Amino acid sequence: MDIVKIETKYFTLHRLAEGVYAAIAKPGKGAWSNAGVVDLGDELLVFDSFSTPSAARELKKQAEMISGKKVKYLINSHYHGDHVFGNQVFEDATIISTSLTNKWFREQNTIHDVQKEIEETKQYLHNLRNQIEKAEDNITKVSLLKQYEEMSKVLEELPHLKTVLPSVIFEKHLVIHGSKRTVELHCLGGGHSPSDTFLYLPDDKIAFMGDIITEDLHLPIYNPKEFLTILENVKQMDMKTVVPGHGEVGTLAFGEILINYLSFLIKKVMDAQQNNISMNDFISEFMMPSEYANWKGVNGITRNLTTVYNFYAGKHE
Repeated sequence: MDIVKIETKYFTLHRLAEGVYAAIAKPGKGAWSNAGVVDLGDELLVFDSFSTPSAARELKKQAEMISGKKVKYLINSHYHGDHVFGNQVFEDATIISTSLTNKWFREQNTIHDVQKEIEETKQYLHNLRNQIEKAEDNITKVSLLKQYEEMSKVLEELPHLKTVLPSVIFEKHLVIHGSKRTVELHCLGGGHSPSDTFLYLPDDKIAFMGDIITEDLHLPIYNPKEFLTILENVKQMDMKTVVPGHGEVGTLAFGEILINYLSFLIKKVMDAQQNNISMNDFISEFMMPSEYANWKGVNGITRNLTTVYNFYAGKHE
């Protein structure tokens, strides 16, 4: 079935090549992050499972309809909930991640007391609403509102949310051979999270990057030095089409923008530390460059400046 684009409540499914689709999340509807569908020939693979079971169910339904196959594999790019809270929909598939992602998933995402989780999420949303009302600039307001909308969808599904962990573990590299195409899973370290996996289709030159690459977003940084190294290595790969974890389908130009962003933050931090400027003074005096002024992100640049400063001060967790 040669479909170029499919609109759903949660996402738009874009055909990138025969049997390869990018599921681009619609804001505030319950998907939150992007996902992917890859027809291996005899088997079907999905990359990431969205932030809610409802969006994941629609993803599975569409994937199986357009391919005529059942989902055999689900890849978890990293442990963050907006990429894995739909896992329960793929419980009968083989779910794959790195061992470190599996560990953080189990420690950070397991819900021990549903009612407590619901109350804490309600309080978080209440605090967000107060921040939205007090926000003075439009970018901050829009970022907070997006977070509010996305977390509201998660709250709706918390009573039925079940943690389903990956069942197959790899470390740095895993190849899945299908009758139609080969899929490569790469983990070059942890930049955005402690362990970031991306999926590469060498024949199609298409990559599903998880949150290693995003578009116009102050995405959280876990390890700035490793993040930069990962992006530099990715840049050497033959990728014609890149699907970011958040944003529209693009090219490796997204990666180049993030390399410049990270390099800029690192240089500013190292200059400040060399001049014995405290973190608080550094952040309060920081001037946002125009090319990043319209980027979204709940805490904007502040969180990332703090992370990078602490990292180079030797306070990385």
